[in-house]
Amino acid sequence: MVTNKLQELAKYQKKIAALEKELGAHHGKLRALPRKLGYKSVGELIAALRAASKTGSAPASKKARKTVRHKRTKITPEMKQKLKGYVEAGKTGSAIAKLIGISLPSVQNIKNELGLVKKRK
Repeated sequence: MVTNKLQELAKYQKKIAALEKELGAHHGKLRALPRKLGYKSVGELIAALRAASKTGSAPASKKARKTVRHKRTKITPEMKQKLKGYVEAGKTGSAIAKLIGISLPSVQNIKNELGLVKKRK
């Protein structure tokens, strides 16, 4: 029983030695990484990674995203007449919005204003 335990211990010691050797090889590769990437030290590489994460292309959160504000479109009487023609031609609200260059809610508001929307019962 004691000899079995000693054999088992020797087996584990060999396994530990092999793992330490493998770990040493990985450690050497990691130490060479900054020079391979053009940095003088690990500290410079870490600083560059931190700077890149702060100015990365993907925003960290929804608050960090910059919203694009569109300039408000001035709705002219000509636009309203075009809209009326498109409605009479059977175009959908979203198609009309794209054709005229206004939002779908604006299309609905103009349709209401011109009396082109059926009233609810």
